[in-house]
Amino acid sequence: MGTVATKDGTQIYYRGLGQRAARRLQSRLAALRRRLGGPDGLPGLSTGGGEVARYIGRHGTKRVAKAVLIGAVPPLMLKTATNPGGLPMAGFDKIRAGVLADRSQFFKDLSGPFYGANRAGSNVSQGLRGSFWLQGMMAGFKGVIDCTKAFSETDFTEDLKKSDVPTLILHGDDDQIVPIGASAMLSSKLVKGATLKVYKGAPHGMCSTRKDEVNVDLLGFPKS
Repeated sequence: MGTVATKDGTQIYYRGLGQRAARRLQSRLAALRRRLGGPDGLPGLSTGGGEVARYIGRHGTKRVAKAVLIGAVPPLMLKTATNPGGLPMAGFDKIRAGVLADRSQFFKDLSGPFYGANRAGSNVSQGLRGSFWLQGMMAGFKGVIDCTKAFSETDFTEDLKKSDVPTLILHGDDDQIVPIGASAMLSSKLVKGATLKVYKGAPHGMCSTRKDEVNVDLLGFPKS
């Protein structure tokens, strides 16, 4: 396990994500929230939405006033006998194969559907797509492979059912990465009293392409 030392001498430990990635991530989140106190808002984007769900499932809502899931993967991305609307394993195997074959080209190609740049009339900049590629290249092979398993195969259904705080679910109806039908539409029915807002035509990366709208909703939710 490696460490990174911050300017104040704090040692930050890191390692590749494994099969228990979701549990480790929410455990770290729990430790951070204990330090910060609370209750407060808890937002999660994409895989981070799963981390929010698992945190609430394991630790409850004592330190959570409200939750926000944005383009989030819950309840379960993978198609199974009990989740027939999910995505087939072949799609996730294709991600792993693409990363191993040519990681750089994979992230360049993925930036298209991620931001909806492959749609007619798109004005997504090359700068934004380049930023996505850079972030992807900063991740190691093991981290990407293990993270793919974690976000695709982790079932957050029971975690969502345990939520008892106001929850805002934001999702684009043209999300090509985490299709809305297998995610937000189901999560909004599992979380008690959830508010679902669908962004028409928005891609998975709507926090960049529709940032002004997302910010208005995020800043307004705590006041609602």
